Amino acid sequence: MIILFFLFGIIFGSFFNVVGLRIPEKQSIIAPPSHCPKCGKQLAPIDLIPVLSYLFIHGKCRQCKAGISPVYPIMEFITGSLFAAMYYIYGFTAEMWMTLLFASLLVIITVSDLAYRIIPDKVLLPFFITFLIARFFIHPHESYLSHLIGMVLGFSIFFGIALISRGGMGGGDIKLFTVVGLFLGYPLLFVTILFSTFLGTLYGILVMIIHGSGRKTEVPFGPFIAVAAMLAVYKGYDIISWYFNRFF
Repeated sequence: MIILFFLFGIIFGSFFNVVGLRIPEKQSIIAPPSHCPKCGKQLAPIDLIPVLSYLFIHGKCRQCKAGISPVYPIMEFITGSLFAAMYYIYGFTAEMWMTLLFASLLVIITVSDLAYRIIPDKVLLPFFITFLIARFFIHPHESYLSHLIGMVLGFSIFFGIALISRGGMGGGDIKLFTVVGLFLGYPLLFVTILFSTFLGTLYGILVMIIHGSGRKTEVPFGPFIAVAAMLAVYKGYDIISWYFNRFF
């Protein structure tokens, strides 16, 4: 079953690439069919096999020989790995399906934020509504309150940062933290904040070392939030337990 979930994951990952790249451009996710972004040539069925097609064509369009971004197969493989991991962790349960939806959201916004520096409302809103309703039925009311608190904190903390910094935090990041807080609840929200900040800072330092401190580089924060949120899903409560056992 783990292999089956991995295969489903890479197939969905291919679709999530399309969603993440087309929604910000206000394009249909159904038509036109997948095509080369350079020459516009429609891809043949053999070119649409997740991960493997990229290897078969050596990362180049068959028609114009233009290079194809490795982001496509990487995100397909990551999605497959996440699907397999969620089945391994949760088994065939309602929480597994919820977490697969959450992972799907994070993959889509990572693609769009990397490509356009945008986290689209059209992607966030359906997931937000789904989580808001589903969390109520899946968890007891006490646990649901934790998710509502996480939602409020996710919005208010980063909206406050945006006001104080006058644009230092993007609107898409604020909305994403709102959805993350709703899905995870407030304890795991703080784990996500901690690790996303750490990863973003580390990346910024590396950019400064490589390119020099004088260069201004816009850093998409969405991918760091996504990585930190999945870390919180997998090991969040273990991290919290370790922290309190270590320091209190």
